[in-house]
Amino acid sequence: MQRIGAHQSNRTSASELDWGMILVLILLMLIGLYSLYFAILNGGKDASPVRAVVMQLLYWVVGAFMIAFIMRFDAFQLWRLAPVAYGLGILLLIGVLFFYNRALAASAGAKSWIAFGPISLQPSEIVKPAFILMLSKVVANHNRLYPEHTVESDWRLIGKMVGVFLPVALLIALQNDLGTLLVFIAMLGGITIVSGITWRILGPALIAAGTFGATMLFLVTSAIGRTILGFFGFQAYQFARIDAWLHPGQDTSDTGYQTYQNLKAIGSGQLFGSGFGNMRVFVPVRESDMIFSVMGESFGFVGGAFLIAVYFLLLYLMIKATFKARNSFYAYIATGVVVMVLFHVFENVGMNIGLLPLTGIPLPFISQGGSSLLSNMIGVGLIMSMSYQQQSRTFNESNDFSL
Repeated sequence: MQRIGAHQSNRTSASELDWGMILVLILLMLIGLYSLYFAILNGGKDASPVRAVVMQLLYWVVGAFMIAFIMRFDAFQLWRLAPVAYGLGILLLIGVLFFYNRALAASAGAKSWIAFGPISLQPSEIVKPAFILMLSKVVANHNRLYPEHTVESDWRLIGKMVGVFLPVALLIALQNDLGTLLVFIAMLGGITIVSGITWRILGPALIAAGTFGATMLFLVTSAIGRTILGFFGFQAYQFARIDAWLHPGQDTSDTGYQTYQNLKAIGSGQLFGSGFGNMRVFVPVRESDMIFSVMGESFGFVGGAFLIAVYFLLLYLMIKATFKARNSFYAYIATGVVVMVLFHVFENVGMNIGLLPLTGIPLPFISQGGSSLLSNMIGVGLIMSMSYQQQSRTFNESNDFSL
């Protein structure tokens, strides 16, 4: 059996590319550039919408090259790369705590960005694919060593996964970025569910998670609960976001203004929208977290439903590519990427239509921001590499991985 990472002939046939996924990405790019242009044009900002679109398009070009580059990596090379990428990610998360952009931290309330002149980088976004790779390697390696799942071995696996998660979670918590931390928790949960851990452990864990969520909801909606949460580091602006979510029309002059205006913009679109580029409702900072309202106002319920359908098509193609994989390492990577994109879409659309509180999570491939776009493009690249590499390869997990 051919060894992963061994020499292979150059394959340049276009038929080996996943054109379905490529076409979906192009469609998302067009929707994103349209939404970004009109969000800034109607957003009351001094920024040039043309410049913003050009910058975002440049990030798309860089992301396309990154996908092409990542597709050349096979499973063996990704296996070797995982700890290196994870280690570099940890260094980035440490670095941002010391060299964060003060202006962005003051406006956003989180120490999450490093500025390089006019360009800002959010390390926590870039770390997401590295976290997925490392967690997938840990799970695949453990299951190779312990093919028979027992309660004892599963607890060992949980310990290893928590060991990968805790450094990232702690560093992101120090950045005061709860929204991004929720994404990492979702990715950890998704890979945990497919890791093969017995339901004698998962069942009580899910019940405990549900109980914890209900308890948190009670705490954030009561005065004494907020006092307790404040002792553990919760900030006033986070409680204000909860209030804006629960009572969007109660305070439309301060924290709840953005949420209220966003709901009004989406509602004004009704069924078919107000027309291409014809937006009449002002929404502050619409180009980032609230960019879904552009589709809602321009094309109404039909436009919003169409965008969600495009995301589901992308997720379907990702899952379809996963079934072509012949090893669990690929399967765990695909699970992490799918959960990452799905959670972003669910949370962002949910907060845009008032089902969920504001958390500062961007809409994948649509919201303005190079770091988020590149992170998602890297994830897509990992998925596309599976079908691309498996065109002419087979894989034996126990023999082909050098651990």
